[in-house]
Amino acid sequence: MKTNVKALLTGVSAVAFGVIAFQSTASAADIADRMYAEQSPWQVRVRALGVVTRDDGNVDQIPGSNLSSSDSVVPELDISYFFTDNLAAELILGTTRSTIDVDGIGEAGKTWLLPPTLTLQYHFTNFGAFKPYVGAGINYTMFYEQKGTTVLSDLDVEDTFGAALQVGFDYMIDDHWGWNVDVKKLFLEPDWNGTLRSNGDAVSGKAKLDPWLIGTGITYRF
Repeated sequence: MKTNVKALLTGVSAVAFGVIAFQSTASAADIADRMYAEQSPWQVRVRALGVVTRDDGNVDQIPGSNLSSSDSVVPELDISYFFTDNLAAELILGTTRSTIDVDGIGEAGKTWLLPPTLTLQYHFTNFGAFKPYVGAGINYTMFYEQKGTTVLSDLDVEDTFGAALQVGFDYMIDDHWGWNVDVKKLFLEPDWNGTLRSNGDAVSGKAKLDPWLIGTGITYRF
């Protein structure tokens, strides 16, 4: 009798252990399936970006004159990280060459701009494939390879911080690919200075560029 009870208990224990092991395996498989099914938090976009400046400024020694920067179209890359389905951070990277003009002087010089911009975005997720978003953040524009002209020498446009506002949308074709339209407004007013070649006078001012960044391109969600 004792032998039968012992055998019965042994059998029950084996079955229970098997059930627990099966459930653990199934749970692990379910978790793995869910992790595989979830999208990566990373997203990239490649866009054609139009840079449209306000073209307003002043030169301290020449009242009424304006400094302006030429508009341009450049390729641009942005990288986004989604903390949640709604909240994301985006970093845009791109560089462009610009011609600088001063009313009353002419072409003041040329410079390259690198304006990395970091924004925090809120994405609306209740419109199906249409996914609009708004954002705000900070920009730091760097000016490099600055060159004066026969009119102005020693051109120096200072690097500067500025605020950024953003609105845009992705229209997702599938879980990974989509089409993006994005508009940013940068509040950018760098100080600048130079020397007139005609008489050696120093000139300086603040350029109220405040550019619009208008882009469209391809979205890829990993």
